[in-house]
Amino acid sequence: MNQQTLLIGQTIWFEGDAMQSGPDAARISTCGGIVIEQGKVVARGEADLLRESYPQAKIVDYGNSLILPGFVDAHMHYPQTRMIASWGKRLIDWLNTYTFPEEMTLADPTEARARADLTLDLALSHGTTTQVSYCTIHPCSVDAFFDAAAARGMRVFAGKTCMDRNAPEGLRDTPQTAYDDSKALLQRWHGVGRAEYVITPRFSPTSTPEQLEALGALWAEHPEVLMQTHLSEQTDEIEWVKSLFPKAKDYLDTYEQFGLLGERALYGHVIHLEPRETDRLAETGAAVVHCPTSNTFIGSGIFEAAKLASRGIRIGLATDTGGGSSFSMLRTMAAAYEIGQLAGTALHPAQLIWLATEGSARALFAQDRIGTLAVGSEADITVLNLSSTPAIAQRHARATDLWEAVFPTIMMGDDRAVQAVWVAGRLVRG
Repeated sequence: MNQQTLLIGQTIWFEGDAMQSGPDAARISTCGGIVIEQGKVVARGEADLLRESYPQAKIVDYGNSLILPGFVDAHMHYPQTRMIASWGKRLIDWLNTYTFPEEMTLADPTEARARADLTLDLALSHGTTTQVSYCTIHPCSVDAFFDAAAARGMRVFAGKTCMDRNAPEGLRDTPQTAYDDSKALLQRWHGVGRAEYVITPRFSPTSTPEQLEALGALWAEHPEVLMQTHLSEQTDEIEWVKSLFPKAKDYLDTYEQFGLLGERALYGHVIHLEPRETDRLAETGAAVVHCPTSNTFIGSGIFEAAKLASRGIRIGLATDTGGGSSFSMLRTMAAAYEIGQLAGTALHPAQLIWLATEGSARALFAQDRIGTLAVGSEADITVLNLSSTPAIAQRHARATDLWEAVFPTIMMGDDRAVQAVWVAGRLVRG
């Protein structure tokens, strides 16, 4: 007989899109439970009823702690883990000064695996159970990330980052090698265990039209996979794109004209959009990813989450490490709240949690597997201690409802708040 495990604690899950309906989308139990068996969620509900229905289950009682889906980081760069919090550059200078030299080191498979191990362990320590990562141009960097994730049982999404111009020697491929390497990696990894391949042009300035066309052709051959890139992060970047693609209608058109726009597209940052670009994102069903700590750290601008959500555009949330300044999705949620305030639309705690879990999973077309506590989903679960520090505890003690109890941890929490992490039904922390 398979072992069943019943996790008991305060629980939150969603039965709708919280960006559309706010806290009404959430279902809350102050004494709820989740039953896990063979790596999947097999039941959820009130703890007392689950005790009766599953009398043989091993019980793990988390008391007043909060049981959530594992966090889903929808955009990050694992090669940049060591250079997080590097001082004082705008995007293009930052890439040349910090990012490109660091990415060159992943030509060494041993270094690539060490970086992947470090990144995934940091993610788990912060309650993140899924990452969507850019790798480097080196195929071994993709192998290393997927191998390291498989060793931990994690569902991850990643791809070879393709660049054939405006990057240093040693970090450039060609249109043909970008296509060939990406196709070989896709065939090797996509759907193997919990690995999902993502076609990954870095962004238009570092790919020639010929390379973008080659990657668009590959995506047309494999429309089941995701495609990720960057869009409209900084104003000087947009001016650079205009100079490189003078016939394009706008930045988004530099992708669309080569077949790199569609509902399985993920665009990171998406701050300085033209009205036509917003219209096309909504019309095609593409997803965007909010990277708030990165947008403030590198001085990019204000992402308007509520405005984009009102157009029906799917939104994920991400650390964007190492441009982002924290490995924590809690800190990322806090930054999203602060940016929402600056944009004139404060996000409710339910919306912040949604973005970090099921919202990100929906952006990845993976909401049936991750980012949720739904029956049948993969049992990736994070448990938060809502009184993890004295400062948080004293505010928590005055809370009058669960949202007020959760919000101090969103705003002030870090890895100390992560009490336990389960990956595919296996306890990996706590």
